[in-house]
Amino acid sequence: MKAYLTIAHGDNTLGTLRLTLRPDIVPKTVENFVHFLTSHEASGSAATTTTSGTTAGKVGGSGYKDSSFHRIIPKFMAQGGDFINHNGTGSTSIYGPNFSDENFLLSHSQRGTLSMANSGPGTNGCQFFITFKATAHLDGRHVVFGSVDWREDDESERVLDQLERVRTDRRNDRPVERVRIVDCG
Repeated sequence: MKAYLTIAHGDNTLGTLRLTLRPDIVPKTVENFVHFLTSHEASGSAATTTTSGTTAGKVGGSGYKDSSFHRIIPKFMAQGGDFINHNGTGSTSIYGPNFSDENFLLSHSQRGTLSMANSGPGTNGCQFFITFKATAHLDGRHVVFGSVDWREDDESERVLDQLERVRTDRRNDRPVERVRIVDCG
């Protein structure tokens, strides 16, 4: 399954990251991500039925569009997806406040791995991260559900390079100038 994130830094569009998602391995995790990737409703939208037939709970925010990458650590990862508070403190899922780790079959074996951010076992929500290098120490702790698709074109590589070079406040790894998702799907 294919997806994309178009990213801007300040007023400048960096470009589009093309992603490959793995619903064949982690269908529940991918379904949660895709819901927020394609959801652009107003805050407090009504519950919806997911493709697996489960009812998605009422969630605030507008999904990933216009949400920020609130934490960027060079040679490690960029974290985003908090469309509630836009600072890394908000989380929700289509299954309730959070959902369990689906499995750990995929590994953080390469640059561009797409994985769920969490605050401990079984606390997956809407936040995710993209790695800047292999991060095997995260295996068994964070659910991998996709990767940057390097085969599409060179743009994804260039965008990830630019994302890694964003200037941050070293005290908290927050970008000095806002980095946001301007389009997604």
